[in-house]
Amino acid sequence: MRTAPGSTAAGLVVEVTGEPLTIDDVVAVARRGAHVRVTDRALAAMAASREVVEALADDDRPHYGVSTGFGALAMRHIPVERRAQLQLSLIRSHAAGTGPEVEREVVRALQLLRLATLATGRTGARPVVATTYAAMLDAGITPVVHEYGSLGCSGDLAPLAHVALAAIGEGEVRDTAGAPRPAAVALAEAGIVPLVLAEKEGLALINGTDGMLGMLCLAVHDLRTLLTTADVVAATSVEALLGSDAPFAEDLVALRPHPGLAASAANLRALLAGSPVVASHRRSDAEGRPRYTRVQDAYSLRCAPQVHGAARDTLDHAAAVAGRELAAAIDNPVVTVDGRVESNGNFHGAPLAYVLDFLAIAAADVASMSERRTDRFLDVARNEGLPAFLADDPGVDSGLMIVQYTAAGIVAELKRLAAPASVDSIPSSAMQEDHVSMGWAAARKLRRALDGLGRVLAIELLAATRALDLRAELSDVGRARAHPGPDKPVGLLPAAGTGAALALVRRVVAGPGPDRFLAPEIDAVYRLVAGGDVAAAAGAAVGQLA
Repeated sequence: MRTAPGSTAAGLVVEVTGEPLTIDDVVAVARRGAHVRVTDRALAAMAASREVVEALADDDRPHYGVSTGFGALAMRHIPVERRAQLQLSLIRSHAAGTGPEVEREVVRALQLLRLATLATGRTGARPVVATTYAAMLDAGITPVVHEYGSLGCSGDLAPLAHVALAAIGEGEVRDTAGAPRPAAVALAEAGIVPLVLAEKEGLALINGTDGMLGMLCLAVHDLRTLLTTADVVAATSVEALLGSDAPFAEDLVALRPHPGLAASAANLRALLAGSPVVASHRRSDAEGRPRYTRVQDAYSLRCAPQVHGAARDTLDHAAAVAGRELAAAIDNPVVTVDGRVESNGNFHGAPLAYVLDFLAIAAADVASMSERRTDRFLDVARNEGLPAFLADDPGVDSGLMIVQYTAAGIVAELKRLAAPASVDSIPSSAMQEDHVSMGWAAARKLRRALDGLGRVLAIELLAATRALDLRAELSDVGRARAHPGPDKPVGLLPAAGTGAALALVRRVVAGPGPDRFLAPEIDAVYRLVAGGDVAAAAGAAVGQLA
């Protein structure tokens, strides 16, 4: 990431050079408020390609986006005196989104990514367009973009048009405090001169897949944390349900050489290493080889690294696609390196739409397995001697009975969100745009899916940590009965990694006891999961987790 070090977000600078940004660059600007600087080299590249466009500006021959209409109106020739109006009309007419506002981080990500494409010099936009976008990002001016308006082909037209509309001083924005403001007022207060669009610039500002890509970058970043956290949570459940760590052995997982499987199993081994709970039900045969009281654990325990690993491999593929897209210069028409202006189909969102859908499937399946482990904790037939529903006084207390309902409801929703958007297509623009990707919709539902996955993992962690505490209490009682007297043995303790997760949860949620209001506890643990605190705490105890 091309950032300057600083102790606060204000000290971070992301340089837009015309070379590919990274996912970390996108996250830094979108979420952390990093400043944006367009380099002189990028501005020079823009100026050079602008000369190509200006050479065509007075040409009577048709050039798409310069001297023609758009979409199905591409056959309409636009006279020279109307071509500046053509660009302004394009932005106004295409800013046609509706529905709830899109999150600030998504808008900042898509604006940064459009700026990065401008800086490649392949769009023909003037340098002032790039510097204006950078100034808006630095000033914290966030255009209001709406949920609906993109079909994921010809780019994210309506979302990007709303950003461009703000840059010309029209429409509505939100300021750094999140308050709604007229764009013209916010720009004036920040000392930013509204853009006056020249030939082709309106098209260059909206004909990209930046909304889809921005949401993919954020999702890749978030899902990496969630999958590491899923390993921590699964290890805690294996331990608390008296499961075996034997299936995670390196030589066993090496028989199926998937990188994600190896990484997840390595995490589980590290997290469960030295666990007194696991050791308590391990036996040895005559040759000293470990044996457990159960021959095999349920799939939701034994196969956790297979499912989590498959999700990791899917994520790696998605990250590779994101990397290629970050290296792309998407516009139509595009100014080629040798000075031609050519129409193309690179704005089609299929590459992004597919992996956005793939990630939603992976998120749903990881959550589904997590919910099954939660359910095992609550069932006396399967929870290895723990009280029903992990309740303090089952019958009087319901314990965690209903948190499983919540997890099940989320998982059901995630299954619906896993239905691919990318297999749909609704023709538009009088059948000129007769196949579209629906990648924006795939990205929107993925964001909801990742939120749901985090909540399901939080619910499992809530149950698993309560079960570990109850397990320790039960061992205390049993040992006290076997060894009466003042020197009562200490109850079973978890492993270092899972113990760190337990200690972190206990900072925000009390241990077992009579029934209490659970919704705030779920939300408190969810914040630890989504913020990466659980993965960080466990990693600090056992070493860096994959």
